[in-house]
Amino acid sequence: MISRAGGRSSVAAAAYRTAGRLRDERQGLEHDYSRKGGVVHSEIMAPENAPDWMCDRDQLWNAVEAVEKRRDAQLAREIEVALPRELDRGERLELLRGFVQREFVDRGMIADVAIHEGKARDGQGQP
Repeated sequence: MISRAGGRSSVAAAAYRTAGRLRDERQGLEHDYSRKGGVVHSEIMAPENAPDWMCDRDQLWNAVEAVEKRRDAQLAREIEVALPRELDRGERLELLRGFVQREFVDRGMIADVAIHEGKARDGQGQP
């Protein structure tokens, strides 16, 4: 859970997860993780009826921060999954998109997705 009670910002979390650069309008801070390596893909998946601006990461997460006023607001949920290394990058992306679509987007939620690829202890990729 990304919550204000824990001192977290959804804008900062999104910037970190996607190795991007986002400005947190509520706090007046810029979160720049663009030099962070390992992110091979990121995208926002939204229901068909969602306004186009919700697919803009900066606008989306700043809107979440603006609408939630409480000190204990729950801003977002973070879900981490392991993808099979036996699949190639395209197959992993297809698998992840299908899962996110079925479990979240089809239920009316917006998902900010990022795929990270690091190295496992055995030296192979760890998506």
